[in-house]
Amino acid sequence: MTERPAVEITRAEKLALPALLAGAVGVGFSPIFVRLSELGPTATAFHRVFWAIPVLALWCVLENGRDRTAGRPSARDAAGPLILAGLFFAADLTAWHWSIAFTSVANATLLANFAPIVVTLGAWLLFRERPTAAFVAGLALALAGAAILMGESVALSAEHLFGDGLGLVTAGFYASYILAVGRLRARFSTATIMTWSGIATAIALVPVVWVSGESLIPESGRGIAILLGLALISHAGGQSLIAYGLAHLPASFGSVVLLLQPVVAAVLAWALLGEPLSALQGAGGLVVLAGIVLARRASR
Repeated sequence: MTERPAVEITRAEKLALPALLAGAVGVGFSPIFVRLSELGPTATAFHRVFWAIPVLALWCVLENGRDRTAGRPSARDAAGPLILAGLFFAADLTAWHWSIAFTSVANATLLANFAPIVVTLGAWLLFRERPTAAFVAGLALALAGAAILMGESVALSAEHLFGDGLGLVTAGFYASYILAVGRLRARFSTATIMTWSGIATAIALVPVVWVSGESLIPESGRGIAILLGLALISHAGGQSLIAYGLAHLPASFGSVVLLLQPVVAAVLAWALLGEPLSALQGAGGLVVLAGIVLARRASR
């Protein structure tokens, strides 16, 4: 009787790592889908969440059927934080999808994945969790790697600089989303949080799409397929797998695994979009990865 819980925990941990790896690959496809989309960046972001909601809602219903504690959040104590999380994610998607339009896929994705570092800095400023010297060293190493990776775009074009800046803004909004969701995870399941915050995200993106003047209707079957791929593979699939993995593994270890996203995105952009991937950029990515590994280990 006492051995069973230990077996269950071990199984959960074994499933969590493959989930993180598969999720990172799934989300790594998202910049490719965004580049291939027939719609504007904000409209594409809306479709990413909107078409994922039915799948997430089904997951939520099935999970709630097995676990009563994962049920619908009450309007009084959880609606506000869930809406806030959804607004942060809407801002994250808007900034990130626009960054892809103004810089390379590799740069946009890598800079957006600075979010784990921003989360740690936010925890220091908001929750008095002081970073160690080892963390500061990891942060400096990661920033040096980013400078190596972006060297060509910084030297070549002001348009890339704007897109790179949007990538950093994306990291800030995504970090805010993670911090907001962290407050909810003690009370609700990943499925519940993703479903309800996803609804808030979709609603928040509607006026943004309207103000931007972008069409919400794809022009062809290929355009529809790309949007469905983005919603199902990258969001409902990848983002959910990542959320599941992070719920069962230490955040420090999980954040390291998430750095597979820019690696996957860069390789896919080279293979599918013909974007150049130089040895220097590859070295920069490795330096960034090493810096974040050091930062996350130090933040345990």
